[in-house]
Amino acid sequence: MFDLNGKVALVTGGASGIGLAISKTFARQGAQVHILELNAELAQQVAEEISKEGGKAQAHSVDISKQADVVKVIDAIAAEQQINILVNNAGIAHIGKADTTSESDFDRIYNVNIKGVYNCLFATIPHLKANGGGVILNMASIAATVGIPDRFAYSTAKGAVYSMTLSVARDYLGENIRCNSISPARVHTPFVDGFISKTYPGKEAEMFEKLSKTQPIGRMAKPEEIGALALYLCSDEAGFITGCDYLIDGGFEKLNN
Repeated sequence: MFDLNGKVALVTGGASGIGLAISKTFARQGAQVHILELNAELAQQVAEEISKEGGKAQAHSVDISKQADVVKVIDAIAAEQQINILVNNAGIAHIGKADTTSESDFDRIYNVNIKGVYNCLFATIPHLKANGGGVILNMASIAATVGIPDRFAYSTAKGAVYSMTLSVARDYLGENIRCNSISPARVHTPFVDGFISKTYPGKEAEMFEKLSKTQPIGRMAKPEEIGALALYLCSDEAGFITGCDYLIDGGFEKLNN
């Protein structure tokens, strides 16, 4: 089950955090993984790690906020291989309320978390249509549907990703393109560790425990758990699923009282 042999997958932000887990999981299941990443050196390092582990991966340096660059990279991949899967994972975080979020910060979140997803959809969908179909998976968040304190711009962006998922799923039913999204709660990534150490110096252990306990299940998710759900949704076994958002939140949305 969940065999991706012969599949070609694009993973944006595929060299760190959740994206890294998805890249490695897909490669382990036989996919040819193309890592689209702003950090070219890190992407190459991950591609080499995957190759050493017996997988197939290539690194591509691209700023997903720039449409011409995205189209150039994805067209070049499509000229060599038939693209089957797009995972829109790349994104950036921001802390702030509506009246404390600067215009420049709001634009930065928009350019990466909304426009970046759109750019990848714009560049990839024509190839999926030409190939007879495929799968798109977008990384949303519980912030799209739950009021999270101090996450105004981020929540706005993830709400847009959620809506784009529904729109794309509906528009391309006839082209055999499935589109779903995943909405994680807190996931233990290097970003979380960096945020805690920067924001709460000297209280790292205490704050990690506090943030972990905001999930009713009592801990943060592991990136590999998100990768496993991504694998299922991009596999042939999920062939009857489209237009759905999957919570993977340790009970955060439904069980928090």
